[in-house]
Amino acid sequence: MIRCTACLGPLRRDIFNTPGLTSCPSCSVLIRADVFPALVREQPEGTSGEVLAIDDEAGCFFHPNKKAVISCDACGRFLCSLCDVEFDDRHLCVSCIETGRNKHKIKTLENHRILYDTTALALAVIPMLFIWPSILTAPLALFTAIYYWNAPTSIIPRTKVRLVAAIVLAGLQIVGWSVFFYYLATR
Repeated sequence: MIRCTACLGPLRRDIFNTPGLTSCPSCSVLIRADVFPALVREQPEGTSGEVLAIDDEAGCFFHPNKKAVISCDACGRFLCSLCDVEFDDRHLCVSCIETGRNKHKIKTLENHRILYDTTALALAVIPMLFIWPSILTAPLALFTAIYYWNAPTSIIPRTKVRLVAAIVLAGLQIVGWSVFFYYLATR
């Protein structure tokens, strides 16, 4: 419930998100109440689990008054339709999914991704500040950028600009080192 800042009286929904100031219905102070639309939107009715009708039926582990419809494939707990999570053609409870995520037991559940494009770019850029490490990191950056070109990027879509920049910078460093060693050899 949203209340007036002056009198702490409840505000009606028609006062929310108006373009200008509005009078409080309780104390007539001019106020403006900007709220998220989800606060005033009516909640859709979801499906609740089926209520346990007789004592002979199994109840959900997490909701004892709801009828169990399936058991967890990992731990065997009985689950209602609310708690059943179908994941990789298996029916799991939220506890088993969380345990699998924390202990890396569910191989298809992705916890993180290595950003090879950022790694390759860092291998190409950071050693340029100290010059000498780039003799080792430039080929490594080039290898990383080419080898992981088709690797999945971040969960948020990214372009291949970092990989291209890493290839260009690493190539320039390799050419620079080649010219330097050629100069030393012909001297």
